[in-house]
Amino acid sequence: MSVVADPRPRRARRDEQSRTGPTPTLIAGLVVAAVFAIPAVFVIVRTVGLGASWSETMAEIGSPAWRTLQLAALVSSSAAVVGTSLAWIVERTDLPFRRTWRAVLVLPLVLPSFVGAGAFIAGLAPGGIVHDGLDLVGLTPPRRFRGLGASWLVLTAFTYPYVLMPVAAALASVRANLEEGARTLGSGPFETFARVTLPSIRSSVLAGTLLVFLYTLSEFGAVQLLGYDTLTRVVFTTRQADRSTSFAAAAALLVLAVIVVAAERRLRGRAVADDRASTVHRRPVRLGWWSVPATVACATVAAVGLVVPVASLLTWTLRGLGRGAVDLVDLAGPAVSTSGVAVLAAVITVVVVSPIAVETTRRPSAASSVAASAVLGGFAVPGLVIALALAVIALNAPGLGWLYQSTALLVAGYVIHFGSQALASSEQAVRAVPPRIREQARLLEPSALRRLRTVEIPLMRPGLLAGGGLVFLATVKELPATLLLAPVGFTTLATEIWSGFDEGFYAETGAASLVLISVSAVLTWTLVLRPTVRASERDRN
Repeated sequence: MSVVADPRPRRARRDEQSRTGPTPTLIAGLVVAAVFAIPAVFVIVRTVGLGASWSETMAEIGSPAWRTLQLAALVSSSAAVVGTSLAWIVERTDLPFRRTWRAVLVLPLVLPSFVGAGAFIAGLAPGGIVHDGLDLVGLTPPRRFRGLGASWLVLTAFTYPYVLMPVAAALASVRANLEEGARTLGSGPFETFARVTLPSIRSSVLAGTLLVFLYTLSEFGAVQLLGYDTLTRVVFTTRQADRSTSFAAAAALLVLAVIVVAAERRLRGRAVADDRASTVHRRPVRLGWWSVPATVACATVAAVGLVVPVASLLTWTLRGLGRGAVDLVDLAGPAVSTSGVAVLAAVITVVVVSPIAVETTRRPSAASSVAASAVLGGFAVPGLVIALALAVIALNAPGLGWLYQSTALLVAGYVIHFGSQALASSEQAVRAVPPRIREQARLLEPSALRRLRTVEIPLMRPGLLAGGGLVFLATVKELPATLLLAPVGFTTLATEIWSGFDEGFYAETGAASLVLISVSAVLTWTLVLRPTVRASERDRN
């Protein structure tokens, strides 16, 4: 009888849910999802509605589109090679100090790409650390650090961790008995990697590579500083004088981003399905004399992606402080503005995505899945495209003119673009409240608001804070949306750095960059790297 009795309550609950109709959280989630979808839908409708000539539009955006795809293909390919190779070295070999290298090699994540690009430009300028170092060894510094090659180098140096981290996690879950079996049959370490390990981690490699491709598609600050003409430049420079071209370029970016995100989500699903934790102890591959070139490779990548940029910024900052050209008090205003708007964006984002997290976790349905997809799609759309759409809507929609270049519109852009970063953490927070505890609280406390305040929120707090922290981190580093939507006279650390590099004020900009990097480093370690390291250690143990 117990076998027959169990399904009945579940059917009864489903019938009750169907009778009661959509819940308030589902209705709120669908409203939020509709708001998140507005920029993407508006870009497509506006592009079609402007009715520009196809031939004229292609003449304007054809070359930048090709250069964008070329750069994205080069950066993602090189990031895949560098990230996968380094992941294998630090996870599978007896590399000296590999625990240290695991931490160091992901630290380039703390540098926004436009800060890294500016650091290289400042380092290669007369008086810069790279310029003086090359002079010291008798080499002629390059006169111009611009174009495709410079953009390729800089973006690869700061995006390869997006491949390294998922591949390292995948390597930790590959079944060790397959690799041990290949070695027993006489395969060497490189043959084992090519025939056994690489097919097992292929989905993670491709997913990370597509993420780098998406990042490069939407990159604005670095390519602008390095003088490489891409679609983001077209969107930014033609947004006022030639709206049809600007929206055509934005639509092209949007379509490319959606294709990449769809492919990445499919591959991520495969990667999750293929993960199998191994309980077999792995013997690290003995490098022998190969440990020297492996260490040199790790050191070179870390130098390009972390040491040289930070040293360049620090050199100019110290020089400016010595001459009295840098006043740290001047950074107080941008720092306060950055912190204030980032906290506001983080709080609002967590609040607006929480109803969707509740529905997808406790009452999953087709409607909640659509709502979650709309939020995730906000991250796929480049921030510059979201900002363009919101700015034009505010200027043209009746009664919304007051929103143009307001803090409210700026925060709305941040929330739409970074909502997905809070959604995953919010879902984990909702799962932290077991159904048993919810039922007991419902019996003891009739007030839903009091249950939420006294029982659920304390249990959900760590996940909600993590989601808010990720939004805060993304907001303090965001540049293009801030440039388009910020109120007149409103400066953040990102815009301060951008204008300083653009005008060649390296000493003043170096100090602001170091402050931004410090904030980013603390949050990246707390929210991203430390949980990853702990998970990796658990897998090994």
